[in-house]
Amino acid sequence: MKAAVIVFPGSNCDRDLAVAFRAAGADVDMVWHKDTALPDNVDIVGVPGGFSFGDYLRCGAIAANAPIVGALRAHADRGGYVLGICNGFQVLTETGLLPGALLRNAGLKYVCKTVGLRVETSQSAFSEGYNAGDVVDIPIAHHDGNYFADTATLDRLEGEDRVVFRYTDNPNGSQRDIAGILSDNRRILGMMPHPERAADAGHGGTDGTALFRALAGQLTSA
Repeated sequence: MKAAVIVFPGSNCDRDLAVAFRAAGADVDMVWHKDTALPDNVDIVGVPGGFSFGDYLRCGAIAANAPIVGALRAHADRGGYVLGICNGFQVLTETGLLPGALLRNAGLKYVCKTVGLRVETSQSAFSEGYNAGDVVDIPIAHHDGNYFADTATLDRLEGEDRVVFRYTDNPNGSQRDIAGILSDNRRILGMMPHPERAADAGHGGTDGTALFRALAGQLTSA
């Protein structure tokens, strides 16, 4: 598996994500936001957490117009895999690669803690390492993680089995407790919780490891 991790000014989880990819056996390249091309033969692009461009204007909005995003779109359009975590999820909604938006937390406060996530589907390259119904412990750290979409979009996501993770105790007001969703081709995952922060026993938990191992197994075999 070959992965690329995009780095924006204000990214602070880019190296954590690269470490998690490498631990699963991936070759990883770091890609600066002003680049206009991804490395050759990339299987998956990681859009990391953090505060791209200081969250000015709107979380992810400036990053969504960075030069590298043209290559990201092209990668997605040809069926490449994309993983957007936290700010990366915000970027993916701003680009339109995923539906909906991430609003200010319902409590209007930054939330940083480990939360329970229920795995809603194992039918994706990202979640096949889990069983539907599993509850895993994954950290969150965000101020704007309140997932919002109109009723028709929410119904479509659920009807097409594209809700991957739900909060067991909703920390931010997300509609229908949604914590992570898939694109219509199931090759793009956006999620607010940080699996890369739960991929090393030294960090207090390893429940995120299965996500990266599943990706590595799927993309290596492909």
